[in-house]
Amino acid sequence: MLDEILTLPEVAQLLKVAEKTVYTMAQRGELPAFKVRGQWRFKRLDLDQWIEHQKAASVRDGSES
Repeated sequence: MLDEILTLPEVAQLLKVAEKTVYTMAQRGELPAFKVRGQWRFKRLDLDQWIEHQKAASVRDGSES
């Protein structure tokens, strides 16, 4: 489903980071996110694009292991 909406805990699990990390990144605008009634939500398609961008940036910077 292309328009799948994920919750903060789901994104934390997807990215394999703490929920607090996702929360902080969303607050800072570092992750594509929006709020619904005060709760962070994330479009899966936006996250997939963000992940690809992060991968490309790490290759350019030579920081990929």
